[in-house]
Amino acid sequence: EKYAEVAVASDRYNPCALVNRGNVCFAKKEWEKAGEYYQEALQVEALCAEALFNLGLVNKKLRRSEEALACFHKLHSILRNNPQVVYQLANIYEMLDDVNNAIEWYMQLVSLVPTDPSMLARLGEIYEAMNDKSSAFQYNYESFRYFPSNMEVLSWLGAYYVDSQFSEKAVTYFERAAAIQPGEVKWQLMVASCYRKTGNYQQALQTYKHIHGRFPENVECLKFLVRLCTDMGLKDMHEYVTKLKKAEKAREQKEQRIQSGGGSRRGSGNRSASKSRNTSASSDGRGARGGMGSAGRGERGGTVQSDEDLLDAVSSQKRGIDASYSDPLGDLPPRPKTAAKSRKDREEDDDFGDEELGDDMLPE
Repeated sequence: EKYAEVAVASDRYNPCALVNRGNVCFAKKEWEKAGEYYQEALQVEALCAEALFNLGLVNKKLRRSEEALACFHKLHSILRNNPQVVYQLANIYEMLDDVNNAIEWYMQLVSLVPTDPSMLARLGEIYEAMNDKSSAFQYNYESFRYFPSNMEVLSWLGAYYVDSQFSEKAVTYFERAAAIQPGEVKWQLMVASCYRKTGNYQQALQTYKHIHGRFPENVECLKFLVRLCTDMGLKDMHEYVTKLKKAEKAREQKEQRIQSGGGSRRGSGNRSASKSRNTSASSDGRGARGGMGSAGRGERGGTVQSDEDLLDAVSSQKRGIDASYSDPLGDLPPRPKTAAKSRKDREEDDDFGDEELGDDMLPE
């Protein structure tokens, strides 16, 4: 700032010195003052590109969209096909909700820098807002080709294929997202979900088991494991039901601790102080803890069940466990009936014991 002031003081009619002094004010977010220096620079040199560009940015910061457009249009006539100027024009039209002009300038920008993934993704977002899925897919896919690590584009492409009933193609994008963010469980769950939707239950089961190995407390993964094991008639179902109950209980306890963490800490401090002062208070505290312990044992005793009870709980969706699953391939064909007769049929066949036999039926 000191040297900028010295430059302006030494030559008041130097547009570069005025622009530099305005840049100092711009960096300090003094928009109005910066704009004055840029306008003064334009009075000295009407075609000063730096002053025009920065004045347009100042007007944009001050929400003077029409004045900003005038600056950038004038600059565009001076610097034809400059990507930075074209981007500012497209962005301002987008701020003004002038979608048609914004698309036109963005398309011109893409023709100047065809390998810019951010501009391609931006066009995809605009077409998505216009509900033009095909154009949105085109530009998002082009953005993915040039920058395959953009998480937003990966998520959009995966969701697009799922909505289009091509879940097997969505696996590629979700697997890439899982590789980029290995600590984020949602991408791996999406991969397993795609396998389920395509009917590849064995691969889905292996994927869920892998997720459970890395995220053993994830409730959603355990729910899907219970569903698949129940659907496929696997013995591991009982084990996952037990783990699911423990995980849900642990999550509830964690939420309760978060909600009442501060109050419980203050309460425990008060109980400790009263225990050191008064013996009767300590005995009351032991009684209270004993009551809480017995209640806790009763609660745990209520949740311990046999395998048959757990199987009934899964089938009837008790205790908040949603184990229902709709097979996308349809119901299995009914098993053919065997030659074995029911008890009722056997009783009907043997219902001649009370009838009298004629003499011709007796042995000689």
